[in-house]
Amino acid sequence: MSVPLRTAIARLDLFAGASPEDIDAVANLAIEQRFRDGESIFSRGAPGEGMLIVLQGTIRLSIVSVEGRELILREAGPGDVIGEIAVLDSGRRTADATAVGPVVAGFIAQASFVRLLATRPALQMPILQVLCARLRDTTDQLESIALYPLEARLARFLLWHVKRYGRTRADGARSAPLTISQSAIASFVGASRPKVNRLLAAFEERGAIERRGAIVHCHVAALTQLAQAETVPGEAHAGAGQDAARG
Repeated sequence: MSVPLRTAIARLDLFAGASPEDIDAVANLAIEQRFRDGESIFSRGAPGEGMLIVLQGTIRLSIVSVEGRELILREAGPGDVIGEIAVLDSGRRTADATAVGPVVAGFIAQASFVRLLATRPALQMPILQVLCARLRDTTDQLESIALYPLEARLARFLLWHVKRYGRTRADGARSAPLTISQSAIASFVGASRPKVNRLLAAFEERGAIERRGAIVHCHVAALTQLAQAETVPGEAHAGAGQDAARG
């Protein structure tokens, strides 16, 4: 799947309500860049020279502890943007960005974008609103890892995933392609792959999800209950306390 550059820019929350002229002005700043599978796009601590709008492929944003443990913050697909914070404050990158498969992206340099904002003030308020939403999402993710047991963290991840990428079926369930690996899901929720595998099976037995190949059907009410619960009976509970403590 790929997205034309102008279409991707027009769909971004960053530019919600922007005029066609403003969208064209932003698109004119973009330079196409290509990355190979596994290629480092930028590293945590590097200067924030610009932002990237993903047109094709997936970019993984993560941080790695001194012990070598990776925590995946999010994965950006076609139509998503990364590096938008650094492009505004000229600060350093807050995470590592790595290509997951071949990636095509539009790069917008920080200096050029800041000059554009100065001449087109109507673009400024939507950007501030989106950055505030990003901060809230990050706070929610950190809260989930720090305060909730593994069952709730996994349920919250699935709810977030189908809300962002899914569609609603006739029976009210939400379905979405789950192309991300179980190892990556484990990194998202701060757990091991075997425990994520056992919990997904337990969720399926309880009727909270249905897996059909690469598609996961999520029953939102059941998952919401799991996301709020402190414990889940049976095998799903095994080891959750240790995972929460490590998270």
